[in-house]
Amino acid sequence: MQRRKLLNNELERLDIDQFKAIDKTPVVLVLDNVRSLNNIGSVFRTADAFLIKKIYLCGITATPPHKDIHKTALGATESVDWEYRKDTLTLIEELKAHYHCLAIEQTENAMQLQDFQPESGVHYALVLGNEVKGVGQEVVDSCHGCIEIPQFGTKHSLNISVSAGVVAWDFWSKINRK
Repeated sequence: MQRRKLLNNELERLDIDQFKAIDKTPVVLVLDNVRSLNNIGSVFRTADAFLIKKIYLCGITATPPHKDIHKTALGATESVDWEYRKDTLTLIEELKAHYHCLAIEQTENAMQLQDFQPESGVHYALVLGNEVKGVGQEVVDSCHGCIEIPQFGTKHSLNISVSAGVVAWDFWSKINRK
């Protein structure tokens, strides 16, 4: 069996106009004080891959255009809608009117990701935190709940861009399961 790698032009990807017009996954990502520009760019690329509706960049989280964000986003800052907000907590309070807000964090009584099933017709705001401190406690307190990505090794956390990829894929696959 031949396993020739496909060329980019064989992948039949959307162009930016098609991406903007297509129905999105009912999920927005909120980056709470993410400091690494490479992580931010990587989250943009993941958001593009799984048709995430929007990214909110909060607090110290840098915004496009920036060469280090562009380096990992590879153009996804042009396809994925985004908005900067100074204060994550204020944003969460606004989003709660239309979104079920969930912090991706290790907390008491957090639901394990594999046990969470998105509800049909519900829109979700998923909050991902700073590389060292995670999601701010006041933001965790304001969210409707928390989801934890299970881990089985010696480390206590995943990189924020890896967490975004795991959660975005999980939500996309559960929502689009036929």
